[in-house]
Amino acid sequence: MKDLDLTTLRLFVAVCDARSIARIGEREHIVPSAISKRLAQLEQDLGCRLLTRIRRGVEPTAAGETLREHARGLLGAAQRVSDDMRAYTSGASGLVRLMATTSSVAESLPDDIADFLKIPAHQAIRVNVQEQLSRDVVRALREGSVSLGVCWDAADLSGLQTYPYRQDHLAIVTHEGHPLAGCKRLAFVDALAFDHVALPAASAVQLMLVRAAAASGQAIRYRAEVSTFEAALRVVRSGLGISVVPQEVAQPLAAAFNLCIIPLTDAWAQRRFAICFQDERSLSAAARLLAEYLAEVGRQA
Repeated sequence: MKDLDLTTLRLFVAVCDARSIARIGEREHIVPSAISKRLAQLEQDLGCRLLTRIRRGVEPTAAGETLREHARGLLGAAQRVSDDMRAYTSGASGLVRLMATTSSVAESLPDDIADFLKIPAHQAIRVNVQEQLSRDVVRALREGSVSLGVCWDAADLSGLQTYPYRQDHLAIVTHEGHPLAGCKRLAFVDALAFDHVALPAASAVQLMLVRAAAASGQAIRYRAEVSTFEAALRVVRSGLGISVVPQEVAQPLAAAFNLCIIPLTDAWAQRRFAICFQDERSLSAAARLLAEYLAEVGRQA
C-alpha cells in the first residue's frame, strides 16, 4: 500500500461529512473532478470501495466509515505536530509534555505550573499535563513519550534522573458521626475494622494500603470503589465508609462535606514526590526551566 496522503484524507473526511464532492470542491476552491480523481486513487491504493453514489451526492461505505475514523485520528495527530512545531518557529520557548500522578494533580502541581507560566520570561512556554498512574508515568519517561514526570519517589525510578518535589501525608477521612471521628492520629491497622472506600486497585495509594493490611495479617473491607479522590470523599460524606486519601486533598473539602481528617502515624503515610526525566542534558530549555522551578518549590514547601 502506498503512503497515505494527508490532503487526500482531509478531503475524504470532508466529503464524507458533507455527503457531497461538489460542495467540498466549492469550499476548498478545487474542481470536483480533481477531488474525484484523488478519491478514486485512494480507493485503488487501499483496494476497497470507500464511497457510493446516492441521489444527491455520495455516502461512505462500511469501509469508508472505518477509514473516516482512522483519518480523523491521523489528521488530529498531524495538526498537533504542526502546532508543536509552530511553538518553535513563532519564537516561543517550546512545549513541555509532563505526565503526573493523580495525587500530584489533585494537590499542588496545577497551581505550581500556573505560577511558573505567570513569570514573564515563561509566558511563551506551553505545558501539556497528562494524568496517569505512577507505573505509567515511569513507562512513558523510559519510552521518551513525555519530557518530565511527577510521581511518588517510592516507584521504580531506576535509570531515571530525579529532583525532589513536594510531600504529602495520607490520612483517614471519616464522616463526622463515625466512631473514629474523634481520633487525633491513627495507625492504619486500627482502621481495618471498618468499611473502606477504595480507589482503583492499581493506584499507588491503594497498592500501599493492600500491602500494609497484608503485613498485619488482615484484609481491607471494601464497601465501595471509586475512581477519584473527590468521589471517595463524597462517598465518605454519605456515611458508606472511610477512606485513605492525602490530607492535602481532603482539607479544602472537609468543612463543606462535614468530614474529619485523621493523619496516619505509619511511616509510609508520609510521601515525597519526585520530578523525573531521562537525562538532564537531553531536556529542552523549557523542560529544564520547569523541572528546576518545581524542584525549587519543593525545597521551599
